[in-house]
This record gives sequence, structure tokens and C-alpha cells, in this order.
Amino acid sequence: MVLLSSSASAQYFRSSNYWKTHRNEVVFSFGISNFLGELGGRNQIGTDFIWDLEISQTKPALGIAWHYYLAQKVAMKMNLSYGLLAGNDNLTEEPFRMNRNMQFQTDLVEFALTFEYHFFKEQMGHVYDLRGVKGQKSSRVGFYIFAGVSGFYFDPRAKFNGQWVDLKPLKTEGQGMVGGPDEYSNMQIAIPMGGGLRKAMNKYWTLGLELQYTKTFTDYIDDVSGVYYDNEVIEATGGPIAAYFADPSLGLIDGQTATGAQRGDSEDLDAYLFLRFTAVYKMFKNRQRSKKYRTRIRRQKIVF
Repeated sequence: MVLLSSSASAQYFRSSNYWKTHRNEVVFSFGISNFLGELGGRNQIGTDFIWDLEISQTKPALGIAWHYYLAQKVAMKMNLSYGLLAGNDNLTEEPFRMNRNMQFQTDLVEFALTFEYHFFKEQMGHVYDLRGVKGQKSSRVGFYIFAGVSGFYFDPRAKFNGQWVDLKPLKTEGQGMVGGPDEYSNMQIAIPMGGGLRKAMNKYWTLGLELQYTKTFTDYIDDVSGVYYDNEVIEATGGPIAAYFADPSLGLIDGQTATGAQRGDSEDLDAYLFLRFTAVYKMFKNRQRSKKYRTRIRRQKIVF
């Protein structure tokens, strides 16, 4: 038996189903969020993905989730997240962006349904499910990737004389006006994706680090997408504050903000990032008091 155990993994025959005793988990998370869109960014013309990330606009994020294992390495997660997103053109030295001089901030609330694949899972104890046996320890670190679908709410605002002003009602690009784009909705769908690491601290608690990149189907999280609308019409319709936010430019580049000139890039949809620290509580089934469970445990034997 000793010789055989050196070349085979000895375990109870119930080990393959052990994961079913803690299929449910509650996940608490906190971390940071960042925006990827027209406003702000690095000292260059706007680019896709994280190459345009403005670190100084990093804001806080929170979340809570329910996690359920459909199979040993496959899990489903329902996640409710909050993040603060922001962007500001005065943080970049790229001439056109700096002259545009726009800024925004928004609360973002996201409900996501994602599916995870765990390449390897964090484990406690030994590979041998035998009390008192010394063997190779299981890894306490796990790695997974995920993707899914989400719905989120946002409402961009900007500061005017020290006061926050909602931007959507101002129709800064002529939304809903003659020749202008359609009005956008504050509710949108998106595709969250990413990966994470988890480390088991004890039987019940696991700590982790998770990065989520979310690609949306809107370009108006920052209230900037298309071209400049006739500012006189905007002022006549929405007043001087609407006209200001439609074109708060510094006037350093002639013709940059003329009617019909590019204001944003409607082909490059907005995205955002969450980097979260997670605390996972495993909800074990309590079957120790079951007579049927105790009888089955006594009948178990070691197999190779």
C-alpha cells in the first residue's frame, strides 16, 4: 500500500463531490474604478482599450455578489457593483483634447451575471483526505477567468460655478433636436470580462484580487459622442448653461468647435474598469447531524 501510494493519488471516493458541500458563496468586494472614453486620457489622440487610461481619475468601487458552482470548475456569479467614473480634458496635454476642455463625473450602478472557469481552485489541507496523514499540500491559490452580461445605470454631470449640473437634460449635442442624434438612455447593457486570483485563508474565508473590463454599447457615459451642434440653437432651447457645456472650449484652435466639427468619436464606445479586492465566505452544508450521512461516512474506503 505504501509503494502504491507513491504513484497514485489516494483519496476518499467522495472527494470528487466534495465541492458540492460549499457550492454557495457570498462575495464582498471593494476597490477602484476607472473610465475609458473620450474625456481625459493620456497625452495623445484617444485610443482604444487601456492604452488611454488616466490614472489620476481612479475612483472608489464597492460590490456584493452571490457565487454558485455549477460544476467543480464552473461557477455562476450574480454581482451588484457601484463605481464612480470621471474624466477631465484639463489633465491631458494633447492640444485638441485640452482645448475641448470638457469634464464629467457619474455614479455607475451595475448588475452583472457572469460565468467563471477556474483553471485551478484554492484548497485547504492535503491531497489525501485522511486525518493525520502527511502528504503534499494542496495549493491555497486559485486562478479563474469570467465573462457575461450586465445592465448598468449612469447619469453624467459636470461642475458649473462649484455646483454639479446634470448633463443629459441639457442636450449638449442637440439630442432630440432637428438634425441632431436621438436622446440616449441612462440604462444600458454591457459585456463584463476579466480574471482573478483567490487565496484560501481557512475553511470558510478566501481573499482575492479581481480585474474586470466592461465593454459597453453606449458612447454617452461622459455625455460626449458625436459632433458639435449649433450652439445658438442649444442656448435658445436650454439656456446659457446648456450652451456652455455644449462648448466650454478654451478657444485656442480656430474652427475646432464649429457646428458639425468632431466633438467625440461615436465609433469608439465607452468602457470602464473595476479592480477589486474580494472577501469570499463559503457556505458549507451542515450534514454532520444526518444519520444517513454518518452511516455513509463509516462505509467509505480508500481507493486508488
